[in-house]
Amino acid sequence: MTHKTTLIDRRDADPDPISIDAEAVNSKAARALYKKRTPIYPKISGGAFRTLKWGAMIVLLAIYYLTPWIRWDRGAGAPNQAVLVDFEGRRFYFFFIELWPQEVYFITGLLIAAAVGIFLSSALFGRVWCGYACPQTVWTDLYIHVERWIEGDRNARMRLDKAPLSMDKARKKVTKHFLWIVIAALTGGAWVFYFGDAPTLMREIFTGQAAVTIYLFIAILTFTTYALAGTMREQVCTYLCPWPRIQAAMTDKHAFNVTYKVARGEPRGAHKKGASWDGRGDCIDCRQCVAVCPQGIDIRDGDQLECINCALCIDACDAVMEKVGRPKGLIAYDSYENVDRAKCGEAPVYRFVRPRTILYAVVLAIVSVAMLVGLMNRTTLSLDAMRDRSPPFVRLSDGSIRNGYMVRIINKEPRERMLELQVAGLPDARISAMATNATPDGALVVHARPDDVTSMRIYVVSAEATAQSNDIRFVLHEPETRTTTERHAIFMAGGPR
Repeated sequence: MTHKTTLIDRRDADPDPISIDAEAVNSKAARALYKKRTPIYPKISGGAFRTLKWGAMIVLLAIYYLTPWIRWDRGAGAPNQAVLVDFEGRRFYFFFIELWPQEVYFITGLLIAAAVGIFLSSALFGRVWCGYACPQTVWTDLYIHVERWIEGDRNARMRLDKAPLSMDKARKKVTKHFLWIVIAALTGGAWVFYFGDAPTLMREIFTGQAAVTIYLFIAILTFTTYALAGTMREQVCTYLCPWPRIQAAMTDKHAFNVTYKVARGEPRGAHKKGASWDGRGDCIDCRQCVAVCPQGIDIRDGDQLECINCALCIDACDAVMEKVGRPKGLIAYDSYENVDRAKCGEAPVYRFVRPRTILYAVVLAIVSVAMLVGLMNRTTLSLDAMRDRSPPFVRLSDGSIRNGYMVRIINKEPRERMLELQVAGLPDARISAMATNATPDGALVVHARPDDVTSMRIYVVSAEATAQSNDIRFVLHEPETRTTTERHAIFMAGGPR
């Protein structure tokens, strides 16, 4: 007991300094790791790239919100929404294209083409997708515009956040978040319109007649849009999106990126009007490139994971260079190869055609051509036949053998089609079905419903089939268009009698 007390007294009186240092270091590391997000207040900028971003945002948002309302006449009984993912009818409609579940490979091809297209654009122009077309960028840009419209530009927003709570501050904050939620709700609502008739769904949503799942998906998309574009913003690009980590494998030193011309800009520093530019760089350290950056980074620090190549810093820097009487392009789209060459006084080189760009372009062309050929040669009539397994065959009273089949005819056109079904492979084979007319040559007449699957049970009878297993073919013919499709099947006979 005394020994234990002594240990406690010694530990309290003379703590281990190494343990204290370790705890202090761990505490600092933990604070750095879980540092609270520092708000970014991007300043409004003007210029060619800002105009380009406005145009991209308007066009992309218009496509997203308006596409479900475009009508496309497909005939009686077919949906007239131009773009529709019809889960109930198991169809995907895109203007004049109608895809069935069996044709999901077209969707796969489209996704592959989109991915390779982003690879190619990254190999040529860096993260241009992230800067102009990524949904996170587009909606964040819209949210920042709403925020700027209500609270003012960069300095006004910073002052408002630092000011104590007042009626004016509360009014602005409530109005901003209300509009953000409205935009988020419209985003979720527009998304569900792609999965049902838009006018019908809108009426059901506002009258409370829509399914619970509709309201659930709208709520989920409202929350994610508000959280990602309104509160997380640059954190999505930095911590959640995998593309910044992947792009390093897509680009090289010849890819165009937003770059700071170190050889021209350094040494940087403040500059007074009328002072000489000898012995110094063109960068006056005004930090306007940092003020306009939606990611809050300093492009002068070199290539960074957070940079989305939106090029707003180029507009800001060009405006400053124009004011101080220096050439534009201190920050510009260029390759890191040219940045290094400029340091050595060498002329720039531009290599758009490189092994990786050729590879991406070839793969993109192959996938695109394959999809185009597939669409052009896409069959609108298909046949499937499944033989009965129990019993495998039936011996009739006259000694002939009968097999039963379930036949499915898929008519992918929005019109009824008159077809003829017959069997080939057995010379004496006869085909029959309930409530179906027959042609003089023994073929069955089938009326395939428009844009639907016609299922029917048929029987094939043969007296000459002696092998245990016989290969036969079901042949489906449309006299009007002379279209023919076939399906291989097996006729079971049980062997010689």
